[in-house]
Amino acid sequence: MESEQWRYDELSEEIEAMCISKAEEFRLLGYEYVTGKDIWDCISRNYVKEGRPPLHKLVNDIYSLKSGSYMNYLTIAAYRGLN
Repeated sequence: MESEQWRYDELSEEIEAMCISKAEEFRLLGYEYVTGKDIWDCISRNYVKEGRPPLHKLVNDIYSLKSGSYMNYLTIAAYRGLN
């Protein structure tokens, strides 16, 4: 049986939907200005050195992101002048 190779281009809409879903979760917790792009920027910073992760790791990273980790990312980005 041949394993199916997922391409990130084909999954970009699904990945974007996951990030939007996570941003909506954060908005329910009171973080009003979080967007899907913000979630992606936070998650994808980990892939700069290691390259594209397996799909299961990417999905896990998005859905397991905690608000505290996101706030740490924003704080460090602000100190570095990235935001």
